Amino acid sequence: MNLDLLDSKIQEFINSNIGAPVSKLALQKNPFPNVEWISVLNQIAAKSKAKEKLPTWFSTQNIIYPSKISVEQTSSERTALYKSTLVSGDNLIDLTGGFGIDDYYFSKRIKNVAHCEINAELSQIVEHNCKQLNCDNITCYAGDSFETLSKTDTKWDWIYIDPSRRNDAKGKVFMLKDCLPNVPENLDFYFQKSDSILIKTAPILDITAGISELKHIKSIHIVAVDNEVKELLWELNKNYEGNISIKTVNVLKEKQETFDFILNEIHEQPSFSLPQKYLYEPNSSIMKSGGFDQVGVSYELNKLHKHSHLYTSTENKSFPGRVFEIKNSFAYNKSTMKQHLENQKANVTTRNFSDSVESIRKKWKIKEGGDLYCFFTTDENNTKIVLICTKIK
Repeated sequence: MNLDLLDSKIQEFINSNIGAPVSKLALQKNPFPNVEWISVLNQIAAKSKAKEKLPTWFSTQNIIYPSKISVEQTSSERTALYKSTLVSGDNLIDLTGGFGIDDYYFSKRIKNVAHCEINAELSQIVEHNCKQLNCDNITCYAGDSFETLSKTDTKWDWIYIDPSRRNDAKGKVFMLKDCLPNVPENLDFYFQKSDSILIKTAPILDITAGISELKHIKSIHIVAVDNEVKELLWELNKNYEGNISIKTVNVLKEKQETFDFILNEIHEQPSFSLPQKYLYEPNSSIMKSGGFDQVGVSYELNKLHKHSHLYTSTENKSFPGRVFEIKNSFAYNKSTMKQHLENQKANVTTRNFSDSVESIRKKWKIKEGGDLYCFFTTDENNTKIVLICTKIK
């Protein structure tokens, strides 16, 4: 960790170049000969990335940033805040501390947090930043977290793990055993140290595959931010043997959309109908969960088709996703397209439809944008249809 980066003139230079293209700055002569130019450029790139993702860090003076990649890979403050609502107690150990965003928010709910990080320089950076953030209940441990955990006799209220994919696992199906640390292999050891474990994984992980590798899963949280799934959270309890709860959340700027259900629970089958007055599209966290029937039944909506995952009703209902008013509905063919959409401007979505958005736009010369939303899908009679809508929510 280079504390020379905290020189007031260097910090002023960094702040005055937030958002500037680093590739162009790299061609300039280094105005700070006592510090490597690449180090200054990295601070600019990383802090620029943190402006929206990590506003607390961005607005705090004398923060030191790791590589831009580390900032890109870390949790956002919005997802870290959600994670913190899942834990409580006296102590938590984070076996994969990274830049420490999650631990900062855990420390608001837990009395003492242990941040373990195998990269010694990153561990120093986090320790320094904790002081700048006035966060005094996080203790940083540099080195192998398995050894750190082995040497302590503490019974932890929580163990938190964010395993990273091994480089030699590229191209393979994403499995937890392909990550470091290898959670499935070490799970029995972890349960010796804590009854409660929270695991964060990338959204690319198949939920069924994760269930097959883990045990004592109490709940799985699917967390999206602004309708983009960012992470899966696996809540494990040593003594839990019941059904798995699926909890979906879409974190928006003003609120959260949530929808929960029990995995594999026998439930009422959804009803089907042709398009009615309103159309509903579930948010991305629900789409990832696979709870397509459950959300339709819960909100008393009709599905358009078993595989379309679009819903309809005669009355406007509150819904965790996008809501539209259907202005027109017609069968997809040459004459109807020429009449209603050819050479028009519209937002195009496909659900359970043979053609891609790109091919539809090209074939019918539909420009992107505007106030119209067009859904190309299949109805309950297996007819290809087009729904022209205006957005309500």
